[in-house]
Amino acid sequence: MGIRVRKLIRHLEETRLENGRAVQPVHRIAFAGVVIENPYPSEYVQDLVTLADEIGEEIGNLVGPACVELLGEEVEAFGKAALVGIDGEVEHGSALIHNLRFGNVFRSVAGGTELLPAAEKVGLPGSPIDIPLKHKLDAKTRSHHQTVTLQVADVPRPREILVVCAASNAGRPLARLAAFGAELKSN
Repeated sequence: MGIRVRKLIRHLEETRLENGRAVQPVHRIAFAGVVIENPYPSEYVQDLVTLADEIGEEIGNLVGPACVELLGEEVEAFGKAALVGIDGEVEHGSALIHNLRFGNVFRSVAGGTELLPAAEKVGLPGSPIDIPLKHKLDAKTRSHHQTVTLQVADVPRPREILVVCAASNAGRPLARLAAFGAELKSN
């Protein structure tokens, strides 16, 4: 089973000012997504592992390298998401993104070792999808915990799935929270 692609999505954001202050380095977030036809719309299928095994790597190869290339510099934080059209199930999106054949492609090209944080949901065309990001080497690096949002006007159609990778070149703009667990240490 191959995938049927309707649309490829590439989006880059740069934050240069936050609350009136210069952001150094400029905070960049890259998104790369693919909109595919849902192989199982409007039906229950018990075995979704076969689906994920058959097309996970193909999807990963479409979006993972494209996301890293679009960012144009070293990835520090990354994440993934799936947005399923209303004729599908959230489990269809989960099967595609919670699969090492998909995730290993992105993790490898991004130079990461941590599991990719993820989000998945069912939505109407134009629904936003929030994508959690964490540091690619240490999920406890608090400065890199961030959520980014992608919204495409005609995605997903009822029988489609959007699979998206996101990456940033740094932690949150102007991040200044203490290291993870610092609040529990006694003075």
